[in-house]
Amino acid sequence: MSSGGLELPPGDSGHEGGPADAAGGTPGGVPAGAVSLAPQPATGSARAGAELDWGAEAWSEVRTRAQRAGRAYIWLNLIEQRLRSVVGAVLRPIYEPVHGGDDWVVAAAGPAGQEWVQRAVAVREVSRRKGYLLDPADDNVLSFLTLPQLRELMVQHWPCFEPYFDDRREIELALDELEVTRNVVSRNRALSRAVLEQAERASARLLEVLGGGAGSPSADRLPIDAVEDLVGDRYADVISVHPDRVRLQRQLPAEDLFGGARRLDAIGIGLNLLVQNFSGRRLVRLTEAGCRVRLLFLNPASSAVKRRERELGLRKGELSRSVEMNILHVRRVRAGLRDPSRFEIHVFDETPRFTAYLVEGQSSGIAVVQSYLRRARGMESPVLVLRGGGRGVPKDADHGLFTTYREEFESVWEDSRPVS
Repeated sequence: MSSGGLELPPGDSGHEGGPADAAGGTPGGVPAGAVSLAPQPATGSARAGAELDWGAEAWSEVRTRAQRAGRAYIWLNLIEQRLRSVVGAVLRPIYEPVHGGDDWVVAAAGPAGQEWVQRAVAVREVSRRKGYLLDPADDNVLSFLTLPQLRELMVQHWPCFEPYFDDRREIELALDELEVTRNVVSRNRALSRAVLEQAERASARLLEVLGGGAGSPSADRLPIDAVEDLVGDRYADVISVHPDRVRLQRQLPAEDLFGGARRLDAIGIGLNLLVQNFSGRRLVRLTEAGCRVRLLFLNPASSAVKRRERELGLRKGELSRSVEMNILHVRRVRAGLRDPSRFEIHVFDETPRFTAYLVEGQSSGIAVVQSYLRRARGMESPVLVLRGGGRGVPKDADHGLFTTYREEFESVWEDSRPVS
């Protein structure tokens, strides 16, 4: 409590990357970005009856900080549990046969760690007496060691861990980056967006190094993060939404979306996301590597193309020529394949309702879906990114949108005509 009243640390006003994240002072002597919970006195002495209510701006501030801290806590929790498992698996067989019980942790800590390991033993005893140990599996000293203490055990006994992990430096650097976030979250202080993103990258890298990653190349296109794993079911299988395709491609470039696919089905008017952003040579290599491709274009000679040209205010024949060029491009790709049967091209004559790219790898899938708006081209339309079913996917694929668009694609494919 200061003379100016209780204050919250800097942050934004309820929106990620908002103006409050930038440096700069605020009037009234309040630090930059801080939200004062009591008004500044008009004179040098504080007046009685200070205002205790929070306004809308203050509530927005704390909600934003709680969301950031919650997301960071999930990552830190995952790292701590994984590191605890690794330390136990490596050091327990070495120390437990000699020292037995939980004394193996004390012995592993050695004289250098005597103070913090004894503190962990004391906290465990208090938790036992007060009934805080809700799971019997947590009734051990190892469960009460914190992230820095687990790291210290790894560093002290690195020769024991070296056969399992190649790069000690990479692990230590990732844990260094996480220590800043851990310190902020544990003390309920402001967490900036930049530090949160750094912590998420470090956590994902560390989990991969420690053997807790997705384990399949196809999952690297858009890996499942900790928050999606916990609350993703609230949004079916929608994992991200973008206002237009430009913002989508900043996060998920065409190379990451289509590279490594084992099955690629696409439906739309001209399929520009694939044809104009993924080279013909890459398509050839993808197909020769075993990917099965089915492309479904709107017939450039159909009346639906003419209606779409009128909707968009294009010159007569402009859209149909663009679609024809895209079809000619993928025909050349198909002609260069040893097995053209793995690369199918069809056209349909129905009114186009959406464009969808259904990309499936060995263990999971990703779909990019856009609805056609009357006055907006595909580049300007909102984008949904969907997670397909497979290993490591937390959602029920039978009740997601991925399955819905898959069924729609198959229905249109059955009524379409092949391109010779």
